[in-house]
Amino acid sequence: SCEAYGLLYRLAENDQGPVLRIDVQSRFLGEVPVFNAFAVIPGSAEPEEYVILGGHYDSWDGADGALDNGTGAVAIMEAMRILKTAVPNPRRTIIGALWNGEEQGLNGSRAFVEDNPEILDRTHTVFNVDHGNGPVTFIPMQGFAGAAGRFGEWLAKVPSELADLVTLEVPGMPESGGTDHASFLCAGVPAFSFHVGAGRSEMNIADNRWDTSIYTWHTNRDTFDKIVFEDLRDDAVMTAMLAYLASEDAEMMSRDRRAMPEGSEWPRCRPPARSSGESAR
Repeated sequence: SCEAYGLLYRLAENDQGPVLRIDVQSRFLGEVPVFNAFAVIPGSAEPEEYVILGGHYDSWDGADGALDNGTGAVAIMEAMRILKTAVPNPRRTIIGALWNGEEQGLNGSRAFVEDNPEILDRTHTVFNVDHGNGPVTFIPMQGFAGAAGRFGEWLAKVPSELADLVTLEVPGMPESGGTDHASFLCAGVPAFSFHVGAGRSEMNIADNRWDTSIYTWHTNRDTFDKIVFEDLRDDAVMTAMLAYLASEDAEMMSRDRRAMPEGSEWPRCRPPARSSGESAR
């Protein structure tokens, strides 16, 4: 607890030489199967073309995983509820995906990519939600030459109080890891991850927003009380609207890539670890 930590800190700071005795009991339970989870809204005109909304639902075990990535998982589920309620017959099939094994190396999304090449070939766009508290302010175009034009058209139809906050990085560079959209990028699928507070380095106590990357990421502070529910609502609305607008596009998203800088190359796909033994290697 914070109190116990504070007591130890003060004792050590004042040269009192505190001694800790730690009793740890653990058991190895062997392999435990884990699964991705999916919700699907079939397309009415192009059922074999896809828009994918994804976010991981596993977390580090130090706390609840509320911001990394409970909020992302909830935003995906709420976006699918909005879509099913408001626009139940999209042009393309919309898949809501909750990936497992992300924290051990993007294993759930990598397994999906490896196992479903026929879906990847016909995927319009992948949107990844894994950023903690919002609002969304920054979306890199990941090296796809035509992506900014599409995003500009979509964001023009999103409520201005959300869209006006967003900056696009054009053309951007494809990311090789970090979160699940990278599993699709290496296969050449247009995949984009939302970002918040680009460059922010401190917690804004005035509006109760915790900076996920600095204060809660992979720590015991990643708990339910850190969630900003207004941001969670806005993330779900943004995700639902972008998914619907992508599903209604007349044409598939271009997969044309930018010219890579000298010495750089497009990321290469890595196989998923399908067991704890593989993950340990």
